[in-house]
Amino acid sequence: MFNGIIYSQGVITNFQKSSKYVTGSLVIEITSNIKFNKSDIGESVCCDGVCLTLIRIKKKSFLFYLSKETLKRSNFKYAKKGKKINLEKSLNHGQKISGHYVQGHVDTTAKVINIKIIDKTWIIKLDLKDKSLYKSLIEKASISVNGVSLTISKVKKKYFEINVIPHTLKLTNLSNLKSKDIVNIELDIFSKYILKFSK
Repeated sequence: MFNGIIYSQGVITNFQKSSKYVTGSLVIEITSNIKFNKSDIGESVCCDGVCLTLIRIKKKSFLFYLSKETLKRSNFKYAKKGKKINLEKSLNHGQKISGHYVQGHVDTTAKVINIKIIDKTWIIKLDLKDKSLYKSLIEKASISVNGVSLTISKVKKKYFEINVIPHTLKLTNLSNLKSKDIVNIELDIFSKYILKFSK
């Protein structure tokens, strides 16, 4: 479990296929200043909003397993070497929750339609790939975009908007977004369950 408050970033340095894993899966290598111990191997780490398993620690980089399902659901299928990734370690019991509950279970992706800048705040308009999920979006509800806990400011039939303040832009890779980029989306867990049980 994570809370979508990002303090660390990493850079993709390598992708590799491995005979140890299922066909169609990958191992990704990320360089970062984030600290891990050998005892952390096997732990979950939120990488651009996707819960990945740490499988190896090198001197200045870390290896994570990407399953076929993860590649299908997320923007990692488009990722290239050199891309910046938002990183968040899993929460410890009793740790303060500053954002909202993020599982790292990406529901879909969204395409950036356009970006407006007002008083240094970015207003980003996004279109969900899975159109059926628009019914789960609620204005002022939480949403995870590339692992960042944000608030939905507007919901329409074919798009929704988020406002990203300068502090968040400084600490995350959202500052690198441009029109037509693809981001990972995780809907608020409570809205998903409430909608499921209300049917």
